[in-house]
Amino acid sequence: MKQKFNIIESTCVPLPLENVDTDQIIPARFLKATTREEKFFGENLFRDWRYNPDGSLNKNFVLNDPTYSGQILVAGKNFGSGSSREHAAWAIAGYGFRVVVSSFFADIHKNNELNNFVLPVVVSEQFLSELFASIKADPKTIVKVDLPNQTITNLATGKSEKFEINGYKKHCLMNGLDDIDYLLTNKEKTEAYEKTAQKF
Repeated sequence: MKQKFNIIESTCVPLPLENVDTDQIIPARFLKATTREEKFFGENLFRDWRYNPDGSLNKNFVLNDPTYSGQILVAGKNFGSGSSREHAAWAIAGYGFRVVVSSFFADIHKNNELNNFVLPVVVSEQFLSELFASIKADPKTIVKVDLPNQTITNLATGKSEKFEINGYKKHCLMNGLDDIDYLLTNKEKTEAYEKTAQKF
């Protein structure tokens, strides 16, 4: 079981770039690994932006800027486009992000995030723009993500929006369950159904 997801209040890491694809999130050369090693993938999140060709840190990239930190990544429109690699979600989770906020996600990547206990929150472009402005004005801006009530609030402005999430995925996040855990919690119901079905 994973850590249960309820309400998160955190500072944010801003990435105001549109059309960030999965190859930029985790370059293809890191896909040789077939097991999920969160630390490895987290260390290589946005690898080609975080590091210069000689392997030194790119001090101009936001993940290397100590001004910004937190469990929430705020990204531009159309986040996670490109190939359907689940490794991209592994890298985001491995880095320590629990929420990604954007005005639009590629569907497959959005589902991969949910499957890896990262909550993708879709907001309006206006809300996203104002959130970027708040973080720029004050990097210590706190955002509250309330999964039970499906709301996200910019505490700097007090503005809030509702977000949508699949009911099953919401249940799993709130109870720290992956798909297998969910099936195991319903083992008795499944066995009872099978016994009933065998009578027909």
